[in-house]
Amino acid sequence: MLKIMSLAAVLSLAAGPTAPQNPFTAPAGGASTHGDSASSKVFAGPGPAGSPVKVTRSTLLSACPTLLHGGDGQLLGLCTEYLGQAPALHLLDRANGNSLAKLSIAKGTLLGGVYAYVDHRDRVVIVDGNRDLLRIAHSRDAAGKWQLAVVERTPLSSVIPEGDAVVGVVPAYDGRVWFVTSAGRVGAVDTTTGAALTYRLPNSEKVANSISTVPGRFAVTSDRAVYVFDTDRAGAPAPLWRYAYDRGPARKPGQLSWGSGATPVFFGPSTGAEYLAITDNADPHMNLVVLRTDGPATPVCVRPLFTNRAASGTENAPVAVGTSIFITNTYGYDYPALPEDAGASVPANADFDGGVARIDVPANGAGCAVTWQINTRSAALPRLSQADGKLYTVIQEGILGDADPFTFAAIDSATGAISDRKILGFGLVNPLQTAGTVLDRTYYQGTVTGLLTIAPAG
Repeated sequence: MLKIMSLAAVLSLAAGPTAPQNPFTAPAGGASTHGDSASSKVFAGPGPAGSPVKVTRSTLLSACPTLLHGGDGQLLGLCTEYLGQAPALHLLDRANGNSLAKLSIAKGTLLGGVYAYVDHRDRVVIVDGNRDLLRIAHSRDAAGKWQLAVVERTPLSSVIPEGDAVVGVVPAYDGRVWFVTSAGRVGAVDTTTGAALTYRLPNSEKVANSISTVPGRFAVTSDRAVYVFDTDRAGAPAPLWRYAYDRGPARKPGQLSWGSGATPVFFGPSTGAEYLAITDNADPHMNLVVLRTDGPATPVCVRPLFTNRAASGTENAPVAVGTSIFITNTYGYDYPALPEDAGASVPANADFDGGVARIDVPANGAGCAVTWQINTRSAALPRLSQADGKLYTVIQEGILGDADPFTFAAIDSATGAISDRKILGFGLVNPLQTAGTVLDRTYYQGTVTGLLTIAPAG
């Protein structure tokens, strides 16, 4: 493990407030693939670290990149089926990961089934391939069998032309639903009237990542810049500021698009929303970029990462809480599929060297420093427990490269020390750099074939 600070200077476990609970999402932690509407990837309870674990694998004949849960504790998975590459929503058995109910969804983009959320009534909210905003509820029928059904449908085809598709959807704190499309349309839907108003990003900018909200602010990262919006008096998206980051000369191997691979993340030491973090695509090493939520005139920091590697980059958004940010290096990660418009990477191929780092913003908000860095190859997007201070993820260790086994692991947020390793298997349990989720100390991780359930054995 590469230590950046001396042992005496190592900070405590990452801690701090998260953004206020969004009143229009399920409780933070399971409301989205990033945990909450601020995209912090933080959850309140403990994970399974410290106990022997048992692993159950379910095969759903689908890749399952998105795991969600609401206030009722029901586990839901958005998966892409092998046949036809169409998305489907599953209600999942928490004990073994098997599907209790399934609802097919009209096919959209590769990422269209990833960036959905669970609302305050435990309904999944997603925009389908027909450009309809759906709310999907789960319930039991008279015989006690689970079922999934669309209970609300808001057409958006009047503001999203054919050929464009929604990438991400998340609610504002006033109840509007924000969305962003791959062609750079930013929209706000009045859920009372169904009216939708949009703003088109300039310079033909595209979007390939999700979006984030905190009170009075909405953030989106395009392939050239990060934006913060509010709504104007008419309810239309109104940009407050734009920060152009270093997008680099081309898409890097281990990324799905050219530009930042990061959903913007709100975090901060007092309100959980003072700062906004992304990573750029600078060549050869990406930078962590931290900006003040109220304006980017002077970035808090632009810090190069993983400079002990020949090159670095990431498709994963930061994990952030308080003044601490955690970044994984996905440079060279071999995705089994790419979006149709991804373009060639430069270079065409590279080894997946990995790396995980903790970076901290000092109390005076000036600059940032790497606290620790490890060379571990994280094959999943980590999730951070506020209760035990562990980053939960799936790693690859060994000398075989892509053929190395996948291993469940917990990373200590204070030191970067790895513990609680449990070998999960090989290629069929590849987590595809997606985030898991935790319910009652059980860690659930989507894979290329279905779901892994990692629970305390006792």
